[in-house]
Amino acid sequence: MKNIPDKTGHFGEFGGRYVPETLMSLLEDLEKIFKSLKSDKAFQKEFNYYLKEYAGRPTNLYLAERLSAHLKTLKVYLKREDLLHTGAHKINNTLGQVLVAKRMGKTRIIAETGAGQHGVATATAAALMGLECVVYMGAEDVERQSLNVYRMRLLGTEVIPVTSGSQTLKDAMNEAIRDWVTNVRNTFYIIGSVAGPHPYPVMVREFQAMIGQEARRQFLAKEKHLPNYLLACVGGGSNAMGLFHAFFEDKNVKMIGVEAAGTGLNTEHHAAPLSKAPIGVLHGSKSRLMQTKDGQIQIAHSIAAGLDYPGVGPEHAYYQKIGRAEYVAVTDKEAIKGLKLLSEKEGIIPAMETSHAIAYLEKLARRVKRKSSVIVCLSGRGDKDMGQIKDFI
Repeated sequence: MKNIPDKTGHFGEFGGRYVPETLMSLLEDLEKIFKSLKSDKAFQKEFNYYLKEYAGRPTNLYLAERLSAHLKTLKVYLKREDLLHTGAHKINNTLGQVLVAKRMGKTRIIAETGAGQHGVATATAAALMGLECVVYMGAEDVERQSLNVYRMRLLGTEVIPVTSGSQTLKDAMNEAIRDWVTNVRNTFYIIGSVAGPHPYPVMVREFQAMIGQEARRQFLAKEKHLPNYLLACVGGGSNAMGLFHAFFEDKNVKMIGVEAAGTGLNTEHHAAPLSKAPIGVLHGSKSRLMQTKDGQIQIAHSIAAGLDYPGVGPEHAYYQKIGRAEYVAVTDKEAIKGLKLLSEKEGIIPAMETSHAIAYLEKLARRVKRKSSVIVCLSGRGDKDMGQIKDFI
């Protein structure tokens, strides 16, 4: 991926840095520091230490035999990010960013969260490093992800419910950015996905890239060839980009990102910008963005709080435009079926976000013409969703 992103942080026409002037110098400093830390052996040693000894990397690449037998045409491997400390891939990124914050001399951490997993991972990393932490969370998400709210508060983090707008992830991010602008001198904003202004999309991608790097090595060791498909859910898109990035040059490996179709793509209640949205600017970068006819941000909907976002990371929009990845969508009802399918076939309860990718496996199985292999990023576990989905089971 030569020159991607470019010097201005663009992936083709997507990405960039659209922020208040107050933040420009901070982002420029962050970009310089992050670039220097990529080749800083002491930083990399410390980061890898915490990934291994604290978070639990490398994660397993598990052959789901009963699920594969059920699907018939697919040999399914699960990249078990759900086994990490805090229960999802989010800890990879938060450990990295908290270490960057310490290098920058910041004493206060802020974050936004939807499903709560990024909030928990941020609270965890901040507690580990002894930093003050504040997490903004939409009031609706506070209600449906109450378990993760309790976890954050137990870790010493202040959770601030956001009651504006749709009271979900978009609005939590708005409030976090307002806080950041006000407290820029001592505060570091940990963005949870491959979204936001440059250098966040590339920084988060790099902190999640070990998902694909490990999966590539593990699959080659087991099968002696590369997989036919990669599959991951996409909200902002960090778990998917973490898996996809290491395979970018492997043109025979097809990548599929699964968005949230909510109650249906032909309704107004979905969260699938790559499937149905024009280009726009949100939270500091240009990408596909759900909008009303007069250009206002459209309220997104998904049963999965972590996918309930009207935009998507700019690198995903770039992958779609150049034809490197395909993006599809799965409804709430299909995602529930996906959750039940993996639970019953493998004894693994996935997060509602991940369940969207699991649900698409049955559609993919009908598409393939011969026996094919697929790696699914099992981005998180479903403990957090039990209260919300108990009425569906």
